[in-house]
Amino acid sequence: MAKTGLSEAAKKRIKAGRMLLAGKACAQVALAVGVARQTVYTWKRLLDEGGIDALRGVPERGRPAQLDARQLAALRAAILQNPTEHGFGTELWTLKRVGAVIERQHGVRFSQTHVWRILGEMGFSPQKPEKRAIERNDDAVRAWKRRTWPALKKKPSGKAA
Repeated sequence: MAKTGLSEAAKKRIKAGRMLLAGKACAQVALAVGVARQTVYTWKRLLDEGGIDALRGVPERGRPAQLDARQLAALRAAILQNPTEHGFGTELWTLKRVGAVIERQHGVRFSQTHVWRILGEMGFSPQKPEKRAIERNDDAVRAWKRRTWPALKKKPSGKAA
């Protein structure tokens, strides 16, 4: 399968254009591609004036990304490694640490909020480590809960019923 080189936004516009050419209503198209109805009306006007090519040529809005796909792949590989391999003292990734890795690898500094967004777009979710003693004996805990805990638990008094 050949790569088209089109952005996701351009692909969405072209899909909408094809649906409009097939006779779909603007409201239907808006629901199908996940945009506001007014946006589809704007695209329809462009389509009527210049065809599908006019939808391809819409300039992208917003600030260009500071990390490209190759850099994001390198960041993903770094995050999948142990933080201690990157010089951190514990085996826990934090936003601050991920930001430090980005700055070291790519020379770009992001706020912790933006690092959070980048991680979310890459499919990572926040995880909290379990706070359990290393010496914990799960069999002993289960046995205590079965035998000792019921004897210690307060019994309901007959007055409350």
